Amino acid sequence: MLRDFLGRDTLFFDGGSGTILQSMGLKPGELPEKWNLTKPENVIKLNYDYFAAGSNIVNTNTFGAFITKFPLELERIIKAAVDNANAARDKIRSEILEAKSKGEKDFKSSLDENKLFIAFDIGSSGKLLKPMGDLDFEDCVSLYKKTFAVAFKCNIDCVLIETMNDGYETKAAVLAAKETMENLGVDYPVIVSNVYDKECRTLSGSTPETMVAMLEGLRVDAVGVNCSLGPLEMKATIRRLCECASVPVLVKPNAGLPKVVEGKTVFDVPADTFVDAMMEIVEYGPMILGGCCGTTPEYIRKLRERLDSQNKPQIHSIEQIQNSQQGITGCVSSNTQIVYFGDKYRPVLIGERINPTGKKKFKEALRNGDIPYIIHQGMEQEQAGAMVLDVNVGLPEIDEKEMMLKVMTELQGVTDLPLQIDTTDAEVMEEALRRYNGKPMVNSVNGKKEIMDMIFPLVKKYGGLVVALTLDEDGIPDNSAKRIEIAKKIYAEAEKYGIQKKDIIIDPLAMAVSSDSKAGLATLETVKAIHDMGGLTSLGISNVSFGLPNREFVTSSFFTMAMNNGLSAAIMNPLQVEMTKAYKCYCLLAGKDDNCTDYIDWASNVVMPVAGNTAGSTGAAGGVAGVSPAGRGSEQQSASEGKAFPTSDPLAYAIIHGLKEDAAAATRELLKNTESLVIINEHLIPGLDYVGKRFEQKTMYLPQLLMAAEAAKSAFGEIRNFMEQTGKKGESKGKVVIATVKGDIHDIGKNIVKVLLENYDFDVIDLGKDVPPEVVVEACKKDHIELVGLSALMTTTVASMEDTIKLLRKECPWAKVCVGGAVMTQEYSDQIGADFYGKDAMDTVRYALEMFRSLP
Repeated sequence: MLRDFLGRDTLFFDGGSGTILQSMGLKPGELPEKWNLTKPENVIKLNYDYFAAGSNIVNTNTFGAFITKFPLELERIIKAAVDNANAARDKIRSEILEAKSKGEKDFKSSLDENKLFIAFDIGSSGKLLKPMGDLDFEDCVSLYKKTFAVAFKCNIDCVLIETMNDGYETKAAVLAAKETMENLGVDYPVIVSNVYDKECRTLSGSTPETMVAMLEGLRVDAVGVNCSLGPLEMKATIRRLCECASVPVLVKPNAGLPKVVEGKTVFDVPADTFVDAMMEIVEYGPMILGGCCGTTPEYIRKLRERLDSQNKPQIHSIEQIQNSQQGITGCVSSNTQIVYFGDKYRPVLIGERINPTGKKKFKEALRNGDIPYIIHQGMEQEQAGAMVLDVNVGLPEIDEKEMMLKVMTELQGVTDLPLQIDTTDAEVMEEALRRYNGKPMVNSVNGKKEIMDMIFPLVKKYGGLVVALTLDEDGIPDNSAKRIEIAKKIYAEAEKYGIQKKDIIIDPLAMAVSSDSKAGLATLETVKAIHDMGGLTSLGISNVSFGLPNREFVTSSFFTMAMNNGLSAAIMNPLQVEMTKAYKCYCLLAGKDDNCTDYIDWASNVVMPVAGNTAGSTGAAGGVAGVSPAGRGSEQQSASEGKAFPTSDPLAYAIIHGLKEDAAAATRELLKNTESLVIINEHLIPGLDYVGKRFEQKTMYLPQLLMAAEAAKSAFGEIRNFMEQTGKKGESKGKVVIATVKGDIHDIGKNIVKVLLENYDFDVIDLGKDVPPEVVVEACKKDHIELVGLSALMTTTVASMEDTIKLLRKECPWAKVCVGGAVMTQEYSDQIGADFYGKDAMDTVRYALEMFRSLP
């Protein structure tokens, strides 16, 4: 069993396959998975050579095995791939045993015939999920399930979900694997490997920490990084993965950067250099090593030989890793941002305003489906310093599940803050947990057996930091001793589901002191006791002052006392000045504000209220009364700090924050007195440009970029409608043809470029994916297209890109060609004769703007 060795021994994966199959005769654009049927001997040799080189785990030749790619042959291709891998394993196993029986002392005889495993390999579907793309989350889950339903009936040992560049699709793939195994009654280890850039971000902006938080919550067996970069460029990502992961870490770098030599893709890092770099990397503690594009059996053999020859301790075992992480804190995450809980960090502020309790206007918004109002409540809290947003949309007269999913999705489109899913309905909770992009807070469970039986299975399946209330069948105890007993009972029950203490945050329940003067003391004693037990605590602070005048005075003082007793998090209103003041002062005095910078930044922006003003009312800009929204900061910064826009322009603001309805409304208002061209050039384009620059600077990420594009599309729609009604017509900046080249079915990058080009007023002719060179040329000729954009994700299809460029040069010499995709580099682009290499979507847009401006 592979799990017997995961986290115990150093294991070696295989290396690249595309370039090796090319050397065997795989033609440009030819699908390598088809060789499982047409040339099984070549695939068996590929698998065998890796086993013979010392790989413990070899991948099946199924990276792109989706029903969308093989509608008629999927089952045959998958079964043949597994059969080929098993044939290779059988052959090497018998040779190892024979070598040992003869007493031979070579490399082969040193291998362990019991540590040879087959990983069913699957990659990205090649599509973006909603709201960034057009693929629904459940449709994505179903797509993976069609593949897994075949694979998991075959003779495999684990599944490798690799080269994933979006956290949301990663979650869909893992859920598909887990649910398929459950349906079939099998249990294979799940290993997940993502693609990170030099800034340690995936395409959609996930960090190693956010990805690990989500994947460990989903109970995967190992996490890792592969493809995209060479080993030295991966060092920062690997170090961060090893620091935050409590499961084994997989490392599979490329052999450097690709280039085309005589029509074949080759890489620039030779085996010895690769191994030298990997020897630096192993110091961080990854426990599964291998290679990706450009690596060969030679790389794996030399890596294994070097490690075996080292007279130093084994790479850190998982026990060593977990022991070094004792005292590790709890965490929650969105796709792009992580928030930690525990002594090393400041108490976490959970914004309470997305909740109908006691809020007449919010209830009306829920009844009327006024999503923009609800979203603005979240954004205002983010600006005021909230680190997590509570989301409670429960009203008897509405469909809570539908509203929860809509609000959650919209919020995750415009804010990077993690969310707390707050509902008493288990069905609503499951749907929200399933669809949530990241690791959420879960509110809540309590000491009642029926509640724990209902909620803990959901947390076990989907992950999360679960809020646990200290009440049970006997109600809420009036003393700390009984509340502590309930907390211990909850810990014990959670452990039965494999839910660790770090994923439980105890809420000792703040009760009104107006009805029991000792209520506050009981809560504070419980907070301290849980803290001293090594647990995390959270409180809904405002309950303590219910029924009292000037409640904020009491609430803020109680908040300070609770933090001083070890409180980890508070559900509170960050727009209230007294609460913010208590928090800033506590962090300063507790030594959690280095050099007093956060307090000074905040206090310098305080405007003392004049007589007659009510302290704590909401300011006009959604900030704290008496405090500029800019006057905030913390070590766990709000993502909106990277979005601040130095203007009060409502349209630009709406575009930057991805607010579609706001953008449309602002445009309609501007159209009453402003020319369309002025709106585009002075309001709309500056907003898009701002987002584009922040995207290039890595302070905003793909989700924000695409949501901004959607908001801009809403604005353009209003302008186009106005022009049609008034008889005016907008002027296109030019026509562009885009396509994913022949043999490649991945169109994520192409689709992103399309959205952005259209929002900069280009007419885009999208030819789709797997497009032959002749089709591109025909489209270019038809409309005398000046600019062609080509995309490729796979190393095996770059040759198709080169063929397309050659044909364009011959048939359409006037056309400029820009190229992009995961495997592309500037050097690669120059080699195949492209005019421009777009390192990202905005880079391509800027080239298009410059190119068309230069035309006569």
